[in-house]
Amino acid sequence: MATRSTIMDTNSFRAEGAALPEATADLVRRRGAVLGPSYRLFYRNPVHLVAGHGAHLTDADGVDYLDVYNNVASVGHAHPRVVAAIAEQAATLNTHTRYLHDAIVGYSEDLLSTLPDDVDRVMYLCTGSEANDLAVRVAQAHTGGTGVVVSAEAYHGNTALTSGLSPALGTAQPLGADVRLVPAPDGYRLSPPSGLPGWVDSEPDVGTWFADHVARAIADLERHGVRFAALLVDSIFSSDGVFPTGFLAPAVEVVHRAGGVLIADEVQPGFARTGSTFWGFERHGVVPDLVTMGKPMGNGIPVSGLAARSEVLADFGESIPYFNTFGGNPVSIAAAQAVLDVMRDEDLQANALRVGTRMREELRALVRDHPRIGDVRGAGLYVGVDVVTDRESRTPDVAGALDLVEALRERRVLTSVCGPGNVLKLRPPLVFDDADLDRLLTELDDALRGLGEG
Repeated sequence: MATRSTIMDTNSFRAEGAALPEATADLVRRRGAVLGPSYRLFYRNPVHLVAGHGAHLTDADGVDYLDVYNNVASVGHAHPRVVAAIAEQAATLNTHTRYLHDAIVGYSEDLLSTLPDDVDRVMYLCTGSEANDLAVRVAQAHTGGTGVVVSAEAYHGNTALTSGLSPALGTAQPLGADVRLVPAPDGYRLSPPSGLPGWVDSEPDVGTWFADHVARAIADLERHGVRFAALLVDSIFSSDGVFPTGFLAPAVEVVHRAGGVLIADEVQPGFARTGSTFWGFERHGVVPDLVTMGKPMGNGIPVSGLAARSEVLADFGESIPYFNTFGGNPVSIAAAQAVLDVMRDEDLQANALRVGTRMREELRALVRDHPRIGDVRGAGLYVGVDVVTDRESRTPDVAGALDLVEALRERRVLTSVCGPGNVLKLRPPLVFDDADLDRLLTELDDALRGLGEG
């Protein structure tokens, strides 16, 4: 049986037939000789980066690139306050959580103050994959079930457990036996055609539609003798194609009636990314039972977290001791605290809202004359640009999207794709400013024209 490729392969480098500069080709060869074969490089012509600042990166030849993809360095590459906090703590002490330390307690109090009052406990790990792995284990201990529902193109991690919850990894990675998929809540394709990106003639009831699919998935689990445990969703559906509308409440009601819990995967939409709210789930008007977080939490230092309602965490925590050697270590916590402080002091949530709103408005104006763009959607500084063969059929144009990504790379603008592979994922550091946006708009317009548009 043929396998569906992973989203990680969609925009990856292929060595066969590649004509690279001698220095690049040599580094690619050396890399391939020592690293495992699962690793992937971005782009047909890989980028060799050596430095970064703000929303900019510098390659080995001193060329400046605009980073419109990296949500890990959320407060900007090499932010001096984060760097200083890491260096100061590393020069003092770095150990684990089985000793008392003020920093982890203070940070936990600070972090929990950003979450709903009912979410009142937090545990620390190193990666989002670990956080989602632990969240599912906690949900299963609390509910007594094993069944998990995820969206059709979701990515939730690379552990044995979370890989089985990540259809975005492709069909070569089997899903867990107790996992069920629901279709992506694609409001663009559920709406009648309007002919212009970003506008529809009538708003579909995505909430009811999605809740119905969740109910069907739960029923199918039960029909096969599997007790339902959790709905695990990224609240902006990042990997599915960026679907930001606040519609989850009806599905959460279904989940709770069935005895399950909601796990909000905030690795991508959390930490001020969506602009109007600090956490992505807040835009849906729901309070999760478990919240996972990772990537932007330490601005590049490995740190992740699982926040929980204490009553949901109790069944797991009171029976299974949990220890993660590096999770919550003082250096990682110093980085995480510095990130929170910078976000507040530089008002980056407001910046994400203002610049992100302008980004979507300007993109919608720009693409009126580019019929390959079917929709522009998003929240804050998380924007999806849906590339289609034509606006009437709304057929995803994967090849066109990849050509556009490569054309932008040649114009020194870095981004990638999500969904089935046809949606440009614009997700820059939160310090992305108006000048950065102007550059993106100019280069995107030029790239579209270079592909024969307009």
